Amino acid sequence: MKSSSTAAKPGGNSGQKTTGKKQKAVPEPVEADSEESEQEWVGFGEEEEGEGGGEEGDKEEDGDSSEELLHGLSSEDDQDSSDEEVDPPGIDVSKLPTIAKDDKIVRQKLEKAKRQPTEDRGVIYLGRIPHGFYEQQMKSYFTQFGDVTRLRLSRNKKTGRSKHYAFIEFDSARVAEIVAETMDNYLLMGHILKCRAVPKSDVHPELWIGADKKFKKVPMARVYRVSHNKLRTEEEKDRVDRRLLKRQEERKRKLEEAAIDYDFEMVAYVR
Repeated sequence: MKSSSTAAKPGGNSGQKTTGKKQKAVPEPVEADSEESEQEWVGFGEEEEGEGGGEEGDKEEDGDSSEELLHGLSSEDDQDSSDEEVDPPGIDVSKLPTIAKDDKIVRQKLEKAKRQPTEDRGVIYLGRIPHGFYEQQMKSYFTQFGDVTRLRLSRNKKTGRSKHYAFIEFDSARVAEIVAETMDNYLLMGHILKCRAVPKSDVHPELWIGADKKFKKVPMARVYRVSHNKLRTEEEKDRVDRRLLKRQEERKRKLEEAAIDYDFEMVAYVR
């Protein structure tokens, strides 16, 4: 029998056993947002500026509440029935192997690091994270190595779904280095993780914005409804009238070119 060409670190098969029977390999679905960049933390947390102007001004959001909703953070003063939990139930971390206890070499390194603590905190980058391994599961799992001070899983701002990479901060830089060395190329739930220590100079100032906060799906229908139903000024109404009349003239011109005799009624903004 040939041995498997893919090697995993101890405990990396997440408790899955292999048998002597040949099984047909079923390719896993590839998700569009699963690719990572080597410099993901550069500019992390910055918003893209829109290019809208003039007529696009009608779509601006009003107040601080809309701004808070766009960031996907839960608000204590604003609760909406359309808010839904973003994540399905996560995996049971207790069923995963504990490397810090099972691997003798890793255990010895961690004990040595605890005897020689460092003042600086350490940050690691974790990529190719599988679905079901979210903030709560990650924090529970990585506490086997040491104290996790902060954790941020990158998410899509509109859908709230995981982007499959995260940043984790430990109270000791030495512990972070051990975790990066141990978890790099580790097989977890069918995904080969990519893990590396992030130098202190490369940590973006806005990296931890929104960390350790519950992420809720942005109620876009409510945001658009508030924007659509807000009161308009007379100047905005006049601008809408001009735009409607301009479109009407354009339709008339096209009908005349097509030799179609059709008379439009005047249109205007309902005041």
